[in-house]
Amino acid sequence: MSDFDAIDALLASARQEVPLPPAEERRALREGLNLSRTEVAQALGVSPSTVGGWETGREPAGEVRERYAYFLDGARSKLAAAAAGTGDSDATTGTRPATAASGDHDAPDHADHAPAGQDDDVDTLAAPRPCVLCGQPALHQVAGFPQHLNADDCGTPSPAPPAPAASTPAPPARQGHGGVKVVPAGRRLKTAETPDLIGSAVAAALATHAGDVSAATAALVKRAIPDAMALLDETRKGGRYDVIAHPWLPDILRKQSARGADRIWEARPRWTRPELPPGRHEVTALDINGAYLSALKTHLPLGQLEHSTGNRHDRRRAGVHLITPPAWEHDAVLPNPIGSRDEPGPLWVTEPTLRLLLRLSGPRYALCDPPEIHESWTSGATESLLEKFRVALRDARDRAIAEDDEVTLEYVKAMYSKFVSTMGESNYNRELYRTDWMHLIRSQAFVNLWWKAHRAHDEGLTVVRAMGTDELHVTGDWRAVFPEGRGVTEVKVKDVYTVGDPAPAGTGHEPD
Repeated sequence: MSDFDAIDALLASARQEVPLPPAEERRALREGLNLSRTEVAQALGVSPSTVGGWETGREPAGEVRERYAYFLDGARSKLAAAAAGTGDSDATTGTRPATAASGDHDAPDHADHAPAGQDDDVDTLAAPRPCVLCGQPALHQVAGFPQHLNADDCGTPSPAPPAPAASTPAPPARQGHGGVKVVPAGRRLKTAETPDLIGSAVAAALATHAGDVSAATAALVKRAIPDAMALLDETRKGGRYDVIAHPWLPDILRKQSARGADRIWEARPRWTRPELPPGRHEVTALDINGAYLSALKTHLPLGQLEHSTGNRHDRRRAGVHLITPPAWEHDAVLPNPIGSRDEPGPLWVTEPTLRLLLRLSGPRYALCDPPEIHESWTSGATESLLEKFRVALRDARDRAIAEDDEVTLEYVKAMYSKFVSTMGESNYNRELYRTDWMHLIRSQAFVNLWWKAHRAHDEGLTVVRAMGTDELHVTGDWRAVFPEGRGVTEVKVKDVYTVGDPAPAGTGHEPD
């Protein structure tokens, strides 16, 4: 093939991106057909949060963009047909009744079918609303109540039998015969039983691989990221807060080069005690279970970060802060709260690190001076944003440990660890782009480790090392301080070793 043939072939295969309507119109088209994000996501083979991202300005690419454009074009045609009164009911676009798009004032007028005596109270709705009689979308309201004007369009249920007389109390409803069980959830109700996405995925993987544990585990770990996002979507249903999944981020949260890092300091501890007392010491390296899982409970910003200046901290907000850290004079017994950093001067830290420093500078601990805050990027925040997600993963992990289910255990571990590590600038998770969250969750894990070191020191143990998010080396009776086990509130032994010289003869401290 000549060079020109190759170019011709390239041009022949090249395709321009299919144009899409503005983000706000995408949502209006979906809602105009009374379709949920979950329904659209299932048809397109993506997750509901991906559809949500497209409706807030994120652009799909490749084949999925073509499918999404096809859906939007079909939705526009169906809504236009409904507005024109053609009653389009093409089976390829589903069996839902056609409804007028939001803001459409050209819907056909059926006032001549209004019930007698109510003609003056009939209004045409700007957007369809559920009929008070059948619940299906209606284009008119009568006396202020949305309803169909033509009885043939209204699927009104048969009238209910008359209520019993006041003197004859109605029998209590029988349980377990098709009713929906509900439980209180704050001021709302929720269904008592939620789908066990983790258990279902594990059962399906084992069935697919004919009970081969290794093959099922490998398959589940491979799909851990999309499965974690699906679980997040499930646990966010009915949530009090809307989350921006792809906000604009300041330059300090963007990588400085392709292989480089951004400017946020996560305060990772890599600390070793400079000196131990004379003699020989048995050191136990403790492994902190589920460090990232526990760190999901942290103050996370909900919306786009906003800039502010001044030496002031608002506990209702969270984000990243440029601070001058205080001097730390306890390095001989405890790690520095900002981690192992040799370079002096201001640095960008996360919300967990700043809150730790502020707490340690307070009257209860008085271990350092307060940090000086120069500027901040923050948003309104909550500590419970990922709480249902965390609890679902924790409970699945606890059940797996109790049942010696290593498949589920590895699957859950991959879900929460990859969830944290890929929400930044990653090609593996395009549904959630929150580099700020990634830094905050990681830093919260480091803060949690620091507090365990402080507790050990406070209880009379000698803290020898603190490494990363999950490794604490101590001497002394650590079982009197920390419960041993595999739960997220427990620790397990990673290693036991000795350091130092044997005690001099005659002191009674020679090793066995």
